[in-house]
Amino acid sequence: MSIQKHFNTFHDAIKLSKQDDAYKTARERDDSITNDVRNAFKDAGYPVIEDFIQGSISTDTAILKKSGDFDIDRAIVIDCDNAPDNCVKPKITLCENVLEKRGFQNAKIKKPCVTADYKNENLHIDFPIYRKNGAEYELAIGKRNADESNRKWEEADPRGLKDWIKDKSSYIGSASDKLSQFNRLVRYLKRWRDEKFSEGVAAKIHSIGITVMAKQCFSPSFDSDGKPDDLIALKTTVSAMLIHGYFTAKANSQYQVSVFLPKKPWRDIFDGSSVNTGTQFRNKLSTLEGKLQDAISETDEIEKCKILREVFGDDFPVPEKSNNSASTRKAIFSSSGAVGTSQGA
Repeated sequence: MSIQKHFNTFHDAIKLSKQDDAYKTARERDDSITNDVRNAFKDAGYPVIEDFIQGSISTDTAILKKSGDFDIDRAIVIDCDNAPDNCVKPKITLCENVLEKRGFQNAKIKKPCVTADYKNENLHIDFPIYRKNGAEYELAIGKRNADESNRKWEEADPRGLKDWIKDKSSYIGSASDKLSQFNRLVRYLKRWRDEKFSEGVAAKIHSIGITVMAKQCFSPSFDSDGKPDDLIALKTTVSAMLIHGYFTAKANSQYQVSVFLPKKPWRDIFDGSSVNTGTQFRNKLSTLEGKLQDAISETDEIEKCKILREVFGDDFPVPEKSNNSASTRKAIFSSSGAVGTSQGA
């Protein structure tokens, strides 16, 4: 039996899309809050001209978190002509006139967005605010009390980034199948991160960083019949990630990680991250590469799945018995030997 069947089962267990029943409450909250944001911004004099989902839900790479939490990443766009020079003002409007009025006790104005949690519903929301001039977007950067030198409308390309992640034009032959395989690989890597890093460090291994690395290093794999081989694809992709130049060696066998956005503002996704984060990321990625090679080399289906469960956690299935397990092969061999002796006699 192909290991791909087990990868498919694993993927079904961890994937999340906006239309899934599990995301129903998040969808309803998103729609309701976005409507309130539109009303509040209109009253404040900078009506919303556009809104759209960002993040992994929009790129088909979202996973069900082990914690049960759900994320909403909703971009709010206002026209440049109506946008205040002080980019923090719309953030304060969203925080005070929408989220706090709806009972959020922990709504925060962070540098790139406004964020809050529904404590009783395991729901986390981020609202980045943009102003738009023609076709160009600028992101509101600044915390609540930021002075003029620490706040700005920064060039950004949120739709371009989403389109870049979803682009399949460079895939020769079966482009849609290859994009689907890429999406699965990103989900596997996110679950590996959540499984292998402490919660504090995992939060610093940013999903967009993993996605950009995987996109730039993606190595699709399909057999001669055109069927996907996610194990080979993941191993070769991880190997490429390790040598791509994302990790810079520092003193005492430590590493700094640096991954730049492929679109405006072209910033380093891991800017400000510590060498501890970079070192753990690089070393655990190297361990992952070794485990994937072990799984490739292993001929026993059950043992192969056990290696992968060690990597990805309990959602990766391990069959109770296998057609190519060592015990089955041994029984067949013994039976064949007995028949051969009888015939020879």
